[in-house]
Order: sequence, then C-alpha cells, then structure tokens
Amino acid sequence: MSVTILLVEDEVAIREMLRYALERQNYQVIEAGDATQARQMMMTQRPDLIVVDWMMPGESGVEFIRQIKRDQVLSEIPCMMLTARVEETDKVNGLDSGADDYMVKPVAIREFQARIKALLRRVKHSNDPQILQSVGIKLNLAIHQLTLDGQRVSIGASEFNLLKFFLSHKNKVYSRSQLLDYVWGQGVFVEERTVDVHMLRLRKILKPFAKDKLIQTIRGMGYMFSEDVV
Repeated sequence: MSVTILLVEDEVAIREMLRYALERQNYQVIEAGDATQARQMMMTQRPDLIVVDWMMPGESGVEFIRQIKRDQVLSEIPCMMLTARVEETDKVNGLDSGADDYMVKPVAIREFQARIKALLRRVKHSNDPQILQSVGIKLNLAIHQLTLDGQRVSIGASEFNLLKFFLSHKNKVYSRSQLLDYVWGQGVFVEERTVDVHMLRLRKILKPFAKDKLIQTIRGMGYMFSEDVV
C-alpha cells in the first residue's frame, strides 16, 4: 500500500525539490501552497504524513499543525515542520504546537528522506494500522478482510470503513454528519440517511455473531461503538 504525503509549502522551488526527493522514495505526494488549500485537499484524501512550512501566507504552519492535532480523526497523522528559524526557542515552539519532527532550511535531502522514513516507522510501530480487533471482531486492513469469532465474513466497502472507524474511535458518540465527514470524506456529497442505511447493513452482518448491539444508537445524537454492552 503506497504512502501519501501532503507537502504544504508556498515556495514553488522548495516544494518541487522536496516532492522529487519524496517521489524518489516511492511516496505519493500531494501538494498545497497554504493551509487553506491543504485543508481542501484533506477533505477528499487523507495523507499518511504532513510536511508543512512554518512561514506561509495567511495561516502559519504552527497554527495549521495545532488545528490538525486538535481534530479527533486527523490528530494521529504525523507532522514535520520546516522552517528557516534556527533559535532553540523556535524549535521548542514548533514542537509544542504538536509537530512530531522539525527541520531547519535549507533542508539536507538525505537527512530529510531519513527522517520521513523514521516518522512513518514510528507511527507504524506505535499503532499497527493493519489489524484492528475488539471483542471477537478482527479487521485486516491490508487485505480488506473481516473475521468474526474466527470466521471470515463478507462485508461491503462502506460497511468495512464504518466498522474501521468505530474500532478506532470507541466509546464516543458521533453524529451522522460527523460520520459522513470522517468515513466518506468532507468533499463528498452524501445524504445523512445514507449513514442509517449502511449502519443497518453493518448491524445485519454483526447480528449472527451477537455483536450488532456493540453499535448503539444514541437518540437525538448519533451512533457509538462500545464494548461495555458485551
């Protein structure tokens, strides 16, 4: 599975140089010139890692990272800060904003590539993205496979993505509009009742294994996945 990196840099020459360095490592690169454009891109494509410049027109890279780290879903994405600021206090401020790593310009390309690898490896080791498990439910993300109590079960793409989200975000209520944004993407127009349809299908898949009640309907609020009902 290819890794997607979002590169947020307003200087075209630097952005092209970094993109070339990343593509040489076989990463898929999506580019933005500022924070606003970056957010628009993330509505339809979630990156695995973000590289962002500190000084940009409009919103700074520091504030952009702060907003990312406050987001319930996007906060897990590792962020690297790039800046021409060399003072120790600047580095501290950058890391305090939530940046996972920090590099001073001009960027040494080989070190940049090595740090990107290290960031991705750190995330992979700290939170295995290939397998999600809970009370007899097992999702293998690499091969798109659902196993219930040891038995392989067929599941559609939307139901798979819903279950993936719930297994990653337990014991918290999400409204239909939030589920649309997080599961289908903010840039996709889908009616809220679509969530109910796919939720019904997901519960139908889970019911023969007595796991349908793990997904609770919270009246007037939305849905929540909880292991406490078992």
